[in-house]
Amino acid sequence: MPTIYTTSWCGYCARLKRQLDQAGIPYETIDIEQNPEAEQIVRAVNNGNATVPTVVFEDGTALTNPSLRQVTEKTSSAA
Repeated sequence: MPTIYTTSWCGYCARLKRQLDQAGIPYETIDIEQNPEAEQIVRAVNNGNATVPTVVFEDGTALTNPSLRQVTEKTSSAA
């Protein structure tokens, strides 16, 4: 199950979560403003930037601001 690193105010995050919900793709959400360790994970995969949404997959790979198609392809290839 992918993990979406997000913030409460991020419109791109809300859109991606809505699309994943509609597609029936399960995910975990972590708000980086509430979790300093999560923010460090996001910064580590984004060249020091706290860019959200950042999606981390079970294999450890990450995508920043991915499309629904990218997440669908990644989660279906892991199955």
